[in-house]
Amino acid sequence: MVTGAEHGLSPHGHRSLPHTGDLCAEAWAPTRDECIAEAVRGMVGSFADLPAGASGVTRECAVSAEDDGRLLAAVLEEVIYRMDAASELPLDIAVPPAPGGVGLRFTMTDSSAATQIGAVPKAVTLHGLSLAPGSHGWACRVTLDV
Repeated sequence: MVTGAEHGLSPHGHRSLPHTGDLCAEAWAPTRDECIAEAVRGMVGSFADLPAGASGVTRECAVSAEDDGRLLAAVLEEVIYRMDAASELPLDIAVPPAPGGVGLRFTMTDSSAATQIGAVPKAVTLHGLSLAPGSHGWACRVTLDV
């Protein structure tokens, strides 16, 4: 798995990778919770161009899971659920720690404000899912069904 520091990139970041019929994304950051937030930004940025200065509303929830990889999957599934159920996209996300998992504080905007630039993810694949610390912070890799 790649981290930004290993390639001379910013300590925070994300990128999409080619994957047959799906979307593979990697993210990296100094902490686990920041890495999860980068993964959300990467997922949304893979299919939506959000306008600068768009207005948003705050939504909060908590997510828990039995391990870090499944926690990442649960957070991304929460975003997918909100996109589908409420037609909202996160303009930004904060991921504060919470007992047994993380809290999520989204700034959400109506999806009609975005320009679609790619296939919208429908689910998170558990195969190859990882979220782990490394020598330069945390990194994750996830495959999304599109």
